[in-house]
Amino acid sequence: MEQILYNYTPIHPTTWVYLSSLLTIAIYFKFSRVWSVRNLDLLGLIALAPGLLLIEPQHAANVNQFGYAWIFATTGFFLIRLLMDPMMVRRPLLEPNLSPGGLTFATVSLLIFLMVNVVTRKPTEADLDGARRLDEMLSQTPTAETDASLATHGPGYPLMHVFAGVASKILVKPEVENPEDDGRLRIYIATARTTAILSHLAVVLGMVMIGARHFGSVRTGVAAATLYLLLPYTAQQTGRVDHVLPAALIVWAVFAYRRPLVSGMLLGLATGVIYYPIFLLPLWLGFYWHRGLLRFTVGFVSMGALLIGTLFLTAGGFEAFLTHAKQMFGWASMSENDVTGFWSFYESANPFRLSVLATYAALCASFALWPAQKNLGTLLSCSAVVMLGAQFWNPQGGGLYMCWYLPLLLMTIFRPNLEDRVALSVLGHGWLTHRKRQPAIRAA
Repeated sequence: MEQILYNYTPIHPTTWVYLSSLLTIAIYFKFSRVWSVRNLDLLGLIALAPGLLLIEPQHAANVNQFGYAWIFATTGFFLIRLLMDPMMVRRPLLEPNLSPGGLTFATVSLLIFLMVNVVTRKPTEADLDGARRLDEMLSQTPTAETDASLATHGPGYPLMHVFAGVASKILVKPEVENPEDDGRLRIYIATARTTAILSHLAVVLGMVMIGARHFGSVRTGVAAATLYLLLPYTAQQTGRVDHVLPAALIVWAVFAYRRPLVSGMLLGLATGVIYYPIFLLPLWLGFYWHRGLLRFTVGFVSMGALLIGTLFLTAGGFEAFLTHAKQMFGWASMSENDVTGFWSFYESANPFRLSVLATYAALCASFALWPAQKNLGTLLSCSAVVMLGAQFWNPQGGGLYMCWYLPLLLMTIFRPNLEDRVALSVLGHGWLTHRKRQPAIRAA
């Protein structure tokens, strides 16, 4: 960045919390309607930032523990807010205080600066998992590290690095064919960074397209995308591929909701990346129950079968395949080993975490029946509830994977009334049904 901006130094996370909070209030706070739900939502989003600052590694353990508790409390507020959203029928249009041109300029500027953060920051080992597993999968040389990574990342995770991996190998060529040499490591780093950048672009573009296509307002989509880029969480976790990649797939599944087959495939792929989106199934099946159910199911199952087939071909044996398949569908989340985040501060806390998981599973199952008539608005808010609720029992840094639900939460905050966007009114009959009804139409 110093080659572009003279004497540029990255902004400290604490400083960015102050600046982004003030900018959020200046752009979105409705001073003419202080006691509005929109203003309460903005204060809740700002309240997430202190928890993120408190969990930095340089702090003491008791400070980290308080930071996770703070995040859980704020997340709990949004859980209640999202569950109440289907009952909020009156949704007045509260536009941002900035003009459309200013919002667009802010979005592009923030996107450029955040992408520079991706390039300049050192990726974590978790970010390199996808590129490393892709390389080992193609060379058919799985390692113990690859097997262990399946506990958090499914078989779809390395496959989503294919395009970025090809581009990285063209630009970065290792001097020797050794998986441990510096050249190969540079390819892994370049692949992880490229995947993170493309995923953020997909999230931003998807939010803008949802606003333009389904909300009837490009400005609303740009406003939500700008707030997503403005949040301190996005600045701190910009390069985390496992945070943003599932979010991009879910956002585009929502955008493609009028194409049940495509939405099913995208959710199936998201489940293969990290298995948590499988809890979205009751909600989405309930949405398509009266029309589009078969197409959505075919899309989800076909993508799942493709990923399981990929896992079988690269497992190196049937027993290894069974072990990997259990890991793919979250078997490791039941264990009390390698737990990080909030639950790691309490001894023998696993039974309590599993109780939270059981409550969460019951809540997700209830979405098959409630709300009785599901529209695009309930699909957004309840999908956000599902991905947000996973934070309360996620054994790997629970509470920190905010990107899984933040785009959906922001679109819920900005959305208009969408009661008329139900499956029966926006979906076609499907190709098979259309062919069956054609003779009756001709006879009439």
